[in-house]
Amino acid sequence: MAQHQTSRAIRARLGHPVIDADGHYIEFGPSILEFMRDTAGPRVADGFIELNDRIARSIRMTPVQRRDAGLAQEGFWITPTRNTYDRAAATLPRLLYERLDEFGLDFTVLYPSAGLLVPRIEDEEMRRATCRAFNSYLAAHFGEFADRMTPAAIIPMHTPEEAIEELEYAVHRLGLKVMMMGHPIRRPIPSVERKLPAAARYAVRIDAFGIDSVYDYDRVWARCIELRVSPSFHSGSRGFGFRASPSNFSYNHIGHFAAALEAICKALFLGGVTRRFPTLKFAFLEGGVAWACMLYSDLVGHWRKRNRKALEEVDPDNLDRTLMRELVEKYGGKELAVRYQGGAMKLEGFDTPRPPAEQELDDYAACRIERAEEIRELFASNFYFGCEADDPLNAWALNTRVNPFGVKLKTLLGSDIGHFDVVNMSEVLKEAYEQVDDGLLSGEDFRNFVFTNPVRFWGEGNPGFFHNTVVEDAAAKLLAPPTAAAGR
Repeated sequence: MAQHQTSRAIRARLGHPVIDADGHYIEFGPSILEFMRDTAGPRVADGFIELNDRIARSIRMTPVQRRDAGLAQEGFWITPTRNTYDRAAATLPRLLYERLDEFGLDFTVLYPSAGLLVPRIEDEEMRRATCRAFNSYLAAHFGEFADRMTPAAIIPMHTPEEAIEELEYAVHRLGLKVMMMGHPIRRPIPSVERKLPAAARYAVRIDAFGIDSVYDYDRVWARCIELRVSPSFHSGSRGFGFRASPSNFSYNHIGHFAAALEAICKALFLGGVTRRFPTLKFAFLEGGVAWACMLYSDLVGHWRKRNRKALEEVDPDNLDRTLMRELVEKYGGKELAVRYQGGAMKLEGFDTPRPPAEQELDDYAACRIERAEEIRELFASNFYFGCEADDPLNAWALNTRVNPFGVKLKTLLGSDIGHFDVVNMSEVLKEAYEQVDDGLLSGEDFRNFVFTNPVRFWGEGNPGFFHNTVVEDAAAKLLAPPTAAAGR
């Protein structure tokens, strides 16, 4: 049983590599700040310090003070400390590299910690300069360990132009191959800007790129294909809406990744992005997969009721008004009928006005769906979902008896090493494998989770992604066309 084995022992008896799709490094102040000052100037380094100091000041406030300021309780004590080697490994790439065999990991993709906030910087000049400096630091800091680990570049997404510029720099100049797209993006509300400019920074909406954006992000997705990179999102929603408790971090934290990721995934789907770019894959990390199972099912259910043909069932013009008046008089009484006929009451219930002629009534129009089964391909073929090892709902993604059309959603192992919920890095693979021992995952399911899916996510868009890595041969064999594989 997995609980009686080490992660190293489990890896030794697997017939395939293990790829961690979402580990975390913890930025080391002395090195990253010195690098920022040397490459981008003191203003950028000081801005990054201020970004983190702002959070520290909020943590030192009392709940009453945060409530008065409209601030949410930030995360405190969010890195492992009892195991000093683990804390150091999250900060020092050489030590992490040395310990990967202990963890049972062949290859790991690493995302930032404090750097998760960088693409949300509101000032455009500071945002772009900080992303550039951060990415340059990553290329220099992790380059010598590229055979077993690779960091994710930070891509600002406030406009397509800045996204494309940083994508090109990260790929062509820095040699980075994993892209973390900035999200969520706060946009001002035009009417508030016009009428109450002083309040404009507090009245915002969230841009999820796929629908209702003031910009056309198709240029970004097209450039991703040309650059052979697969966009990933590591987005959160702490501090927004219902996740803004001034006193309780867990209240704010539970579900916040899922909520933010559902928003971008739903927007990409309903915006027809997967229809227009059928080969482009997207990853949504650290939110688990349960939200995706619900979203997929809801998309199928809503299409059946809200596609253009189905809407004819609820078109107000269908109502026989004469018969309705007769029924009101017969069953509601004469007094009620008189009031109804006089227009004092509208007993058709929620009989809403017809939208303007220029508005598209079919919410799925951009997807060009004619059969519900098409949703399976447009959703399940393009989207991948990062799941932590101890999430008991990982198996839901593979439940073909529950998921519409017997689909299996594509999951990726996200170790989350470096953060508070992983107090022992060496137990991640063991925890993941417990679902096999418990009968929730088959051996093939587990192989897909930790190897097949990550290889296909990064390798199908970029066949050279795993070149010169320890998993190169296994990845090449998996990605080879069937005829080529058979001839080997």
